[in-house]
Amino acid sequence: MEDLNKTVVKEFILLAFSSFNQYQILLFIGILLMYFISVAGNFAVIVLVKTGPSLHCPMYYFISIFAALEMSFVSVTVPKLLANLIESNKKISFIGCFVQLYAFNALGVTECYFLAVMAFDRDLAINFPLRYLSVMSNWFVILVVTPFIIGFIIALILTIFTADLTFCGPNEIDHFFCDLAPVQNLACSNPYISNIVTSVAAVFASLTPFILIMSFYTHIIITITKIKSMESKFKAFSTCSSHIIVASLFYSTVIIVYLRPKGSPYDKFLALMYTVIVPMLNPFIYTLRNKDVKEALLKIRSHK
Repeated sequence: MEDLNKTVVKEFILLAFSSFNQYQILLFIGILLMYFISVAGNFAVIVLVKTGPSLHCPMYYFISIFAALEMSFVSVTVPKLLANLIESNKKISFIGCFVQLYAFNALGVTECYFLAVMAFDRDLAINFPLRYLSVMSNWFVILVVTPFIIGFIIALILTIFTADLTFCGPNEIDHFFCDLAPVQNLACSNPYISNIVTSVAAVFASLTPFILIMSFYTHIIITITKIKSMESKFKAFSTCSSHIIVASLFYSTVIIVYLRPKGSPYDKFLALMYTVIVPMLNPFIYTLRNKDVKEALLKIRSHK
C-alpha cells in the first residue's frame, strides 16, 4: 500500500553550478568559448585529414574518427549545461535524462576503446612495420566498429539497470548532466545491485582499455629504447607522443570518477575536464605536435 502512494518522478533538476550563482555568466561565457573551440577544432581535424592526401593512412583516419567522437561526446552535455547556466528552469525530463545518460556513456566507453585501438595502431606500425598495411587493410573496419559495439552495449546495460530503480523522492541531481552515480543516488529502492553493475562495467569500460593502452605503449617504449640512432628514436616516439598525451588527459579524470560509483561533490568539476577541456585541447595536441599535419596544413594554404 505504501508503494502505491509513492510519487513517481517525472523530471529531474540539474543543479550544475548553482552554488556559484554569482559566476553563472562568467561560467557560461567560458564554457561556450571552450565548446566552440572544441567543435571547430575537431571539425578542422576531420576536414584536414579528408583534404590532405599525405594524411590518407590508417593513423589519421583513426584520428579523424576520434575527432568526430569528441564532437558528439561534448555535444551530449554542454548545450544543456549552457542553457542551465542562463535559465532559471534547470529541469530535464525523466526520459531526456536517461537518453542523455545513455548517449554520454555510450560515446565515453567508445572513446576509451578507440584510444586502445589507436595505441594498437602505433604498436603495430612501430613493432611490425612489414605487416602493418596488410593487417590494417583486412582489419580496419573491424577495429573501427568494435569500440562502438562495446560502448553502446555496455551503456545499454548500465542504463537499463539504472532506469529499473524506483525514483519517488528527491529529484535534484548535483551535477550538470545525468550520469550514473548522481542518478543512482536519488533512487528510493536499494541501488546496491545497480552500483555493483556500474563498478563491474567500469572495469570493462575504462580499466580494461587503459591496461591495453599501457601494454601497447610499454611494448613501443621497449622497442624505441633498443634503437641506436637518436634521430630514429625521436621519429618513432613523435608518431605516438600526441596520442599518449590525449590518453593521459582523458584517463586521469575518467578513472578517478568512474571507479568510485558512490559519487562525490567534486565529480562535476572533474567531469568538466573530460567533457569540455580535454576535447578542446585534443585538436591542438594532434596538430601542433604533429609534423605531418603541419606539412599538410601548409600545402593546403599554399594551394589557396
